[in-house]
Amino acid sequence: MVNEFKSTDLFCDYYKKWIAVYKEGAIRKVTLDKYYMTYHWLQKLIPELKLGDLTRISYQQLLNDYAQYHERQTTMDFHHQLKGAILDAVDEGLLERDPTRKAIIKGKTPVARKIKYMNQFELHTLLDQLELTSEVSWEWFILLVAKTGLRFSEALALTPKDFDFSHQSVSVSKTWDYKGDGGFLPTKNRSSVRKVQIDWQTVIQFSELIKGLPEDEPIFVKSKVYNSTVNDILARYCKKAKVPVISVHGLRHTHASLLLFAGVSIASVARRLGHSSMNTTQKTYLHIIQELENRDVDLVMRSLSGLS
Repeated sequence: MVNEFKSTDLFCDYYKKWIAVYKEGAIRKVTLDKYYMTYHWLQKLIPELKLGDLTRISYQQLLNDYAQYHERQTTMDFHHQLKGAILDAVDEGLLERDPTRKAIIKGKTPVARKIKYMNQFELHTLLDQLELTSEVSWEWFILLVAKTGLRFSEALALTPKDFDFSHQSVSVSKTWDYKGDGGFLPTKNRSSVRKVQIDWQTVIQFSELIKGLPEDEPIFVKSKVYNSTVNDILARYCKKAKVPVISVHGLRHTHASLLLFAGVSIASVARRLGHSSMNTTQKTYLHIIQELENRDVDLVMRSLSGLS
């Protein structure tokens, strides 16, 4: 690329070319789309900035302008996506110094987000309403996600071969490209490749349900799948059961929440959900963890008050 660009060329053009050379074909499409979204923001914020004019001050101003529209974590992601390209520009001699050094990340105050999930009674009430027949249906899909906590794309990608009924487990090793043209894709991260234990009732139900189906074909996908379709079906059952309306992803949160309230360790929940680290689990379910800690404090105080 060093022969193609000069310091007088636009940074936008350099970044677009850098994505094409270093990222296309090397990362998942969903991640690639994020890089191109960053490129579009460069077009909006610094359309005329030349490579040679990229200094610590101009780069910090770019981050500040971006941060006016985004939360701090999103600005951090924006910074990381730009930094790789800029460091390569330094290596290629297009920039004398690294303008990203000591960059300060700002951002809008995060909006308080309350994760939607059900309690155990509400989930039982919902599952009791599901019309489960002898044929594969979205009702069975909803039941499976509720009992495993799989991501939507992970559950779509399940084939009969992924079920190990003798060991009461299901293997997660791929996802389904429901946002694109269909087909199998890699998991979100390496930690997402895992075996998830299932209860004996699910074993009995699914061993009968998928009997005779093609071993390597997805169980639930017959044509183009839309997340909204399954969410609409789930919403209808939620209303029928008179429980909070949640999404399929909300079922995953419900699954994790029930495990945490049952006393399952954060490490075990993280592994079961396929999180890359316990930090992700802790951040996602902070309000539940805090609630559990308060409950633990009450238990400790009651225990201590009984001592004489």
